[in-house]
Amino acid sequence: MTVRYPRPLRPGDRVGVTSPSSGVAKELRGRLDVAVREIEARGYEVVVGRCMDGSTHVSAPAAERAAELTGMLTDPTIRAVVPPWGGETAIDLLPLLDFEAIGRAEPTWVVGYSDMSTVITPLTLLTGVATVHGGNLMDTPYRVPEGLRSWLDIVAAPQGEPFTQTPPGRYRSGGYDDWQRHPEVREFTLDAEGTWTRLDGSGDVDVEGRLIGGCIETLGPLTGSPYLDTSRFAGNAPSLVYVEACEGNAFTICRQLHGLRLAGFFDRAAAVLVGRTHAPDSRTLTQHEAVLDALGPLGVPIVADVECGHVAPFLPLVNGARGRVLHTAARSGIVQTLD
Repeated sequence: MTVRYPRPLRPGDRVGVTSPSSGVAKELRGRLDVAVREIEARGYEVVVGRCMDGSTHVSAPAAERAAELTGMLTDPTIRAVVPPWGGETAIDLLPLLDFEAIGRAEPTWVVGYSDMSTVITPLTLLTGVATVHGGNLMDTPYRVPEGLRSWLDIVAAPQGEPFTQTPPGRYRSGGYDDWQRHPEVREFTLDAEGTWTRLDGSGDVDVEGRLIGGCIETLGPLTGSPYLDTSRFAGNAPSLVYVEACEGNAFTICRQLHGLRLAGFFDRAAAVLVGRTHAPDSRTLTQHEAVLDALGPLGVPIVADVECGHVAPFLPLVNGARGRVLHTAARSGIVQTLD
């Protein structure tokens, strides 16, 4: 599959905001306004869609959400689309999205994580358009720690120039900021120390491949469907597969990963990156053990506690980008190249 990259954003470009899954409750609209102003401060025009209601778990009926997202992705004046956050059931959009029209249109950046994996990963696999697994809109006002980049930095970066992201060595041990009381908060609370961990053994890791992956709980239900068919993605070339758990206990994550492996999701993996998680262990199984139980048979390096999931800070990964993972006793990092 040939990966197509949307052109870098330039001042004056339009950024669409829509909620393919969950919208924003009235009491959190203050944070939404702060996040929109953050994008506008970069010189972009923000277009907020109609599918934003936060009174239930979805922002609008599935047909309306699919139509608005398809409309934004086929509108040549909108250069990037970002949701306020993830949600719960974006899976209902997939049969309603016009992937053929999206694939014919000029590529547009789509950003997000959590339930947005349900959209961005199939979008890359079906159309070849690169997508960004990174911070959602409501996370955008946070200042990015040294060593990482924000999604706004990535979508504006020149193509073909490698960029490296390295773990900051600190993460948030739990909880979330109260955006209702403090909508302007811009500093991550990184109150715990920790770096990447190799789960499958010891020794240095230095591997390359095309990046693909997402949230385990939202990709797992797509197993066996045309929306998670990776057979054409990397061809005979290796891939770098990343996965991360939101909240499922270790037994749930273990079963989901087994299913993804049996369906071939990891067949071309040169290595697997596993996001740091606050999801609970189970009675006789930890989250790390769950990963090894399911993915150990792959016989490839498995590097865990990467900042690519639900634990702040958030390390954006570009689905489709050429990546190189480096992990030694002295340093860790990932190099991504949009080519």
